[in-house]
Amino acid sequence: MRLWSAALVLALTGCGGGRHDTAAARIALGQALFHDTRLSADGKTSCASCHRAELAYTDGAAVSTGTGGQRGTRNAPSLLDSRFMTHFFWDGRAATLEDAVLQPLTNPREMGLPDRQAVLTHLARDPRYAPLLHAASGKDGGDIQVVAAALAAYIRALPAPPTRYETSRTTHGAQASLSEDEREGLALFSGKAGCVDCHRLDGTPATTSDQRFHHAGIGFNQVAGNVAALLDVLERQKREGRSLGDSILSDVRVAELGRFAVTRAPQDLGAFRTPSLRTVADTAPYMHDGSIADLPSAVEHEVYYRNLARNRPISLTAEEKHKLVLFLQALSGTGAAHR
Repeated sequence: MRLWSAALVLALTGCGGGRHDTAAARIALGQALFHDTRLSADGKTSCASCHRAELAYTDGAAVSTGTGGQRGTRNAPSLLDSRFMTHFFWDGRAATLEDAVLQPLTNPREMGLPDRQAVLTHLARDPRYAPLLHAASGKDGGDIQVVAAALAAYIRALPAPPTRYETSRTTHGAQASLSEDEREGLALFSGKAGCVDCHRLDGTPATTSDQRFHHAGIGFNQVAGNVAALLDVLERQKREGRSLGDSILSDVRVAELGRFAVTRAPQDLGAFRTPSLRTVADTAPYMHDGSIADLPSAVEHEVYYRNLARNRPISLTAEEKHKLVLFLQALSGTGAAHR
């Protein structure tokens, strides 16, 4: 009830009809939609079920569980920094956030509605949505584009407080808010360890992702030797009318094709989008399948895999790996809980 009241107040606060008022109204509508469990087949699952604010908009599980307790194949990525992303989902199958927010609504492994019309039918049956829809679109009723725009607007507006690393760049022009060990971890991140090759630190705020797709040496053993057969599976399911997202979340072997399932480009086989490291200390477990439990293990894996994948070995001592983990923790918020 408080959520609905807050959303309605936000939507109707501005009544001048200006661009700012419409933007605020879209965010308010998006907030209501994001938390509405009735937009799911079992009436118990919402967007917020897999993207919880207290976990940096992840769910803390290796792979997410959707409507009816069905487990998917992918780890829920954080929604923070979505406004900077150029592709969405681990495989980049959505080119816009507006497309990405609609896919879970009808995916059987996520919210499981039969079609997009079921979303609009629910909105029409709930009188609380009428003023929100009108404020967001300027007309009575709604269409699926209004829903997509509202959810995307809400996600783009999610607060992402500066990390301690970002604060360090602006405090007296030095790294005043980082400890000596964290500063040494930053030097490793930017230099010897090579993390910055994919997790860029430039920009304000630092997006910590190159928005590209890379191989991380995770799960590919489930694909090796079966690519042709898995392509046949995808083509058959496409003819049956199943979405690519449905195929990916229903079959772990298809999921491990990575970006290749979208592009069919050989270099994309087993490649996944570089995730943002913002609040990374709060988003365990890690990797596209949630198979790595904690930050120290993630660092160990990355160093090991990079040594295999490159002709230039990366040799880090145990102490250096620890300092690298300390810096990664500094990519979380500025509050005491993150120190």
